[in-house]
Amino acid sequence: MSQLIPITEICDFQGGTQPPKNEWIKDPEDGYVRMLQIRDFTQPEKNNVEYVVLKKHTKTCKKEDILIGRYGASIGKICTGLEGAYNVALIKTKPDLKRINRRYLFHILQSVYFQNFILSVGSRAAQAGFNKEDLTKFKIPLPPLKTQQHIAQILDDAAALRDKTKQLLTEYDLLAQAIFLEMFGDPDSFEHFTIAEVAAKERYSLSSGPFGSNLTSKHYTEKGIVILRGTNVTSGILDLSNVKYVSEEKAVELKRSEIKPDDVVIVAVGSSGKALKIPSTLKRAIMSQNFNKITPDRSKVIPLYLEFCFNSQLVQNQFRTEMTDTVRTFLSLTKIKQVKIPIPPIELQNQFAEKIALIEQQKELAKQELKESEDLFNALLQKAFKGEL
Repeated sequence: MSQLIPITEICDFQGGTQPPKNEWIKDPEDGYVRMLQIRDFTQPEKNNVEYVVLKKHTKTCKKEDILIGRYGASIGKICTGLEGAYNVALIKTKPDLKRINRRYLFHILQSVYFQNFILSVGSRAAQAGFNKEDLTKFKIPLPPLKTQQHIAQILDDAAALRDKTKQLLTEYDLLAQAIFLEMFGDPDSFEHFTIAEVAAKERYSLSSGPFGSNLTSKHYTEKGIVILRGTNVTSGILDLSNVKYVSEEKAVELKRSEIKPDDVVIVAVGSSGKALKIPSTLKRAIMSQNFNKITPDRSKVIPLYLEFCFNSQLVQNQFRTEMTDTVRTFLSLTKIKQVKIPIPPIELQNQFAEKIALIEQQKELAKQELKESEDLFNALLQKAFKGEL
């Protein structure tokens, strides 16, 4: 195994600068440079490009430079690929390239070893994040440069395989949306009903999460009935890797907030309006105050169509007009009930479901490939850190 040395022996770190907001501009001019923030790396699609005056003390980076998020939710985020000035929420790596390969360093920083280390430092430092002094405590294996290059290439190839599979999953989702638009893109072709009118004729078919003190962290148990929280639904994807539970007795008390397969939940708080059809794998759960729920009348509308319809631009625009914007956006059940949506003939909805089922079959194969490629990548990364590659 290669010797372990403090990362600061072969890499310096440089914090960013924070120009006053009144010096920022939207369009490039002579003497200005792009100002990079965490979101420019994590949310490039939002295109929040801004520029600042290039001064003597302005800290800048090149595309090949590797930066690390220093604070809050972005602590440990590894960023690269953009050029400009960078703010105080980022710190730039300045590796000694005679001793360490840049891509090898990138993968070391992406590793679970560094990420766990930096998260533990960040949790102790709270909002203060971490500084150069903290990094002296992190040690890395340093094989010869030629070995580092070999390891970096293996990891780059594994990462490319993983990213290719992720892209395939994205393309399947885009195909599903395209099919929805092709079949239902002209809403005027169909009769419209309020959401209340297409809910099942049963108790609690339209309901919301518990209010205030009815469900708090003090009610959590080690096992029992799953609580569906905001962290469990991201961009319309169900993630049950981090769940909390309530007892059976508490679940009975919160019966009106119970969800089951084929219910459709709508995010009420934060990224309000996004919808998700509850899959068959989640047999029973209690939704938190982050959600509203509809159990559809299956004689009028199938759950899958309802999910796609709610996430369509047409309905999202309606939801946005009904949102209450206080500290953060909120979409109430009362407002949701009044929203009108196009309801095609049930036969057409079923044809749509058949097409989506074929796509889902392919997605499941791709997800299995993704898991295998991620397992391979993580195993190789672990071997690299132990000096076994």
